[in-house]
Amino acid sequence: MRSAGFGRRVVEPSGHELVLIPGLDSSAPTPELANRDGLKEQIRAALMSRIDPSVAGRIPRPTLRAEVGKLVSEIATEQRIQLNELEEVALAIELTDDMVGLGPLEPLLEDDDVTDVLVNGPFDVFVERRGKLERTSARFRDAQHLVGVAQRIAAAIGRRIDEASPMVDARLADGSRVNIVLPPLVLNGGTISIRKFPRDALTLDTMVRQQNLSPELAHLLRIAARSRLNIVISGGTGSGKTTLMNAVSQHIDTSERIITIEDAVELRLQQPHVVQMETRPPNIEGAGHIPQRELVRNALRMRPDRIIVGEVRGPEAFDMLQAMNTGHDGSMTTVHANSPRDALYRIENMVMMANLSLPLKAIRMQVASALNLIVHIERMRDGVRRVQNVAEIAGMEGDIITARELFTFRYQGEKRDGTIDGTFESNRMRPDFITRAARYGLDRELLDVLGIVAAMRA
Repeated sequence: MRSAGFGRRVVEPSGHELVLIPGLDSSAPTPELANRDGLKEQIRAALMSRIDPSVAGRIPRPTLRAEVGKLVSEIATEQRIQLNELEEVALAIELTDDMVGLGPLEPLLEDDDVTDVLVNGPFDVFVERRGKLERTSARFRDAQHLVGVAQRIAAAIGRRIDEASPMVDARLADGSRVNIVLPPLVLNGGTISIRKFPRDALTLDTMVRQQNLSPELAHLLRIAARSRLNIVISGGTGSGKTTLMNAVSQHIDTSERIITIEDAVELRLQQPHVVQMETRPPNIEGAGHIPQRELVRNALRMRPDRIIVGEVRGPEAFDMLQAMNTGHDGSMTTVHANSPRDALYRIENMVMMANLSLPLKAIRMQVASALNLIVHIERMRDGVRRVQNVAEIAGMEGDIITARELFTFRYQGEKRDGTIDGTFESNRMRPDFITRAARYGLDRELLDVLGIVAAMRA
C-alpha cells in the first residue's frame, strides 16, 4: 500500500524534476519513538529514501521546503507518528536546511543580531551578539554531520576539505567569510568560524547612531575620503575595520575607477566603476597560488584612480605604499594593530619582508610620504566598537615618523547598564592636509569639524 502523495514528480522552473521515490509498504504500525532526536532520525531516514538529493539542491528553497513539509506529514501518517502542525513545519525547515543549507547553523545566519558564528565541535556552537559571545542550543547530530556541512561550504567555491587538506578559507553565497579546520588538526571533531556579511552596508550615519563615533568624527572621515587622503584603518581582530572602511568608501566620488583587492571579498562599494579582485590559494598540489602582492602590482596596470586593499599583512604593503606614492591618492587599507603607532611599526616590518635591502630610514620616509591618516578602532569591553584615535602623519623628525592626534576617545567611566561612557574629542590642531581639502572646497568644513573656527571666533 502506498500513500497517495508518493511517487509524484515536482518540476522546478529550470525543467529539472525532483523525484520522490515511491515508499515501501508501511501498513504495519511503527511504534513512535519517545526520544525526539530519534523521531527526527526516523523521519529523516524515510525522507531521504524518497528524494534525489542531487536534484533537490537545484530547486528554490521555498519550493523544496513546501514539498518536504508534505512528505513529513505523509511519513508521520504512514508510520503513525503524532506530530502537530507546528512540529511538522519546524521539522520540514530543519530537514530542508540539512539537505541544501548549513543545517543547524541556518537560523543563526538568518538572525540579524548575530555577527559571528563559532562552531567548536558538533555539540558546542557559540555566536556573537552585540559584541558578546554566548552559547546556543544549536548542535550537529555528530562529527560526521559537521564534516558534511563543512564539505558543502568548500565545494560551493570549488575547494575541497578532508584529512589530506584539513584547513580552508571560504565564503558563503551572501559573502560571509568562513574558516574551517577539521581533524587531525583539531581534536573536537571540527571547527567552523563564520564572520557574517551584513545584509545592509553600514553608513557613517548609522555608526554615529550606534555610538561607534561622533557626528564630528564622521564628518572628518567624509572630508578625508572626498579629499583623496590615503587612509589606514587599524585595530584588532573583529574590531570593525572592514565595516568602517566600507562606510568611509561610500564617500568616494562616483566618477572614479576603484580597484579592490581582498583575500575574501567583503567590501561592498556603491560606486558604478569598481573592479573587485580576490586572491587565489594554492590547490592540493600546492600550485596556482596568487597572493595579494601580485594583485596589487597588476592593479597598477589597470588605470585605477584608487586602490583599496582589504588588509595588508605581508610584503604587499611595499607595493601598496608605492601605489600611494605614484599618484593613486585616496587609497585605503586596513592593518591589525593595537594603536596608530603600532600600525606604523607593523607596516615598516611588512615592507622589510618585501625588500630587506632598504634601510629603515628609507622605509620610514616612504611610509611618511604615502600615508595621510590612521584611524584606530577597538571593540571595547562593553562589546561596542569605537574609534579610539584619528592621527595625521605629519612627516619625519630625524629618523622618526611624527603623527599628531586629531580626534581621541576620552574614557569617562561606566554606566549602570555596563556600557562605557566617554566622549570623542577634537584636539583642535590645524592638520597639514588642510591645503588638500582646500582644493576640493572643504577647508572651511574641516576647520569647523575640528572646532578650530569656533575657537578662533571665541
